Amino acid sequence: MRDANQPMTRAERRRRTEARILAAARARFAEVGYDRTTIRAVAAAAEVDPALVMQYFGDKKELFRRAVEVPPDEELPGDPAGLIDLLLSIVGVKLGELPQTSLPLLRSTFTHPEATERMRAAMTRQVGQASAAIPGEDAELRAALILAILFGVSTGRNLIELGPLRDATPEQITRLLRPCFEALAGQATPEV
Repeated sequence: MRDANQPMTRAERRRRTEARILAAARARFAEVGYDRTTIRAVAAAAEVDPALVMQYFGDKKELFRRAVEVPPDEELPGDPAGLIDLLLSIVGVKLGELPQTSLPLLRSTFTHPEATERMRAAMTRQVGQASAAIPGEDAELRAALILAILFGVSTGRNLIELGPLRDATPEQITRLLRPCFEALAGQATPEV
């Protein structure tokens, strides 16, 4: 563990800056959607120069991709509450206005075996990551249920365009999902 008085290494500063940019991007994409989010607005929210956002992420498309997924080597919060907050911030982004390139990828999951396998592999990895923050013997099952709900909500809103899901704001949906996620992550006391 690093002493609080010891200065951060360059790698630690970089990770913190990158995390701050991603958090700002998630909030901005969720609030105004993909098309209306700008690199400048994300940079302002993260309190960094726009050139730094471009240096870390290249372009808006890559920033969006990184904002809606957890890379395999990124550590998830180790506690259920932190995990729920992260997942709800990601679902808020996915419920916003998706770039046109994302919809064909989502659709192909149902029709193309390679895309299905890639989605399965990604979700399996995410289940493994998320289950580490969930207590109990059935942590993997509960993590899988949370991720399946996220996938279903995204599919229902963006592909099927189910009226109530399509018309609801990301805030309404995440507010209603929170108690469900808290129960699945072991944060709520189940009723007997």
